[in-house]
Amino acid sequence: MKRQPVIIAFCCNWCSYAAADLAGISRLQYPGSIRIIRVMCSGMVHPDLVLQALNKGADGVIVVGCHLGECHYLRGNEMALARAEIIADTLEDLGIAAERFQLVWVSSSEPERLVAAFRAMSERLEAGRPPWIEAKEDGQ
Repeated sequence: MKRQPVIIAFCCNWCSYAAADLAGISRLQYPGSIRIIRVMCSGMVHPDLVLQALNKGADGVIVVGCHLGECHYLRGNEMALARAEIIADTLEDLGIAAERFQLVWVSSSEPERLVAAFRAMSERLEAGRPPWIEAKEDGQ
């Protein structure tokens, strides 16, 4: 059986974490290899946190925040958007595949959207899995 890609999800407290909670209450299923980390705002996710997660073995990182214009901290998600551009440039400079990072906007009332984003990223990473990961799974 293939290992599912481990994805670190930085979820803002006010929208996406609430959507994850609602997904659980609604019994919506997403890959069990998603590791949710609650942050107060998506704008608080520093690029170093994303790089550290990838360096520590995560297959992907997804930052999930409130829709633009709906941030509890007014402009935190705009900061997250600016940081996402920095992260994308840094990953490119380091030779890390761009599909290993994603920024998504989710409202607290959109658990289906959150689950769809988790599933899509997991499937995308599984499809683009490098051969050396397959070798590790086979015990080689």
